[in-house]
Amino acid sequence: MIKISIKRYHAGREPAEIVQEWEIEEGVTLLEALTSIKTKKDPTLTFRSGCRSCVCGSCAVRVNGREVLACAYKPEEGDLVEPLRFAPVIKDLVTDQSGGFETLKRVGAWLGTPNPEAVVTPEAEKRTEVQTDCILCHSCYSACPVFETQPLFAGPFALTRVWRYVADPREADVEGKIDAVQRDGVWDCTLCGECTAVCPQGIDPKNDILMLRSKSTQMDRTDPNMGAFGSFGLDF
Repeated sequence: MIKISIKRYHAGREPAEIVQEWEIEEGVTLLEALTSIKTKKDPTLTFRSGCRSCVCGSCAVRVNGREVLACAYKPEEGDLVEPLRFAPVIKDLVTDQSGGFETLKRVGAWLGTPNPEAVVTPEAEKRTEVQTDCILCHSCYSACPVFETQPLFAGPFALTRVWRYVADPREADVEGKIDAVQRDGVWDCTLCGECTAVCPQGIDPKNDILMLRSKSTQMDRTDPNMGAFGSFGLDF
């Protein structure tokens, strides 16, 4: 047996936030441990789960400050389990992820204007195959440090989705897609790579954002934030 701690939240409790320690069986997945606690020890423990096979992404949490899928991660002695960051906590390990999904709408991360003459070759399909595997688990959003200071940032998985359609020959309005991510988008990313490090699907949002920047530059788009700095106070 090993011991883990779980950070819990309940708006109607005082204090609203507590950390509880639990003894669990060694060698099981975190999701199995959470399920065991809920069914055998405390039915009020709240968390999300779905497929239990690393496909739906609903069980994403943070363990020792790093985003994982509970159905894949095997706990170790002393682990601290917390909800994902940068989203309101509803209860315990369950967060309101609607804000992340709203970014998809804001940047138009879908096929917007179909090109009726497009020919999709196997090579073209291969170029966006990985990005299509995104399971919207929000791990990359929780790991992204930009949200600490810029809550309106489009975020990793939204920008990956935009690149998926910018690179799709079926999209006729590539310019519109690029324009949609100029502010609070591609130029605001710090390129730290934290999103890439935690993606359970092996997607590389950092590289997709770099590709969007390159495409933006080709279309004569530059960082709109630069204007805010003016001449950096070096007027002579």
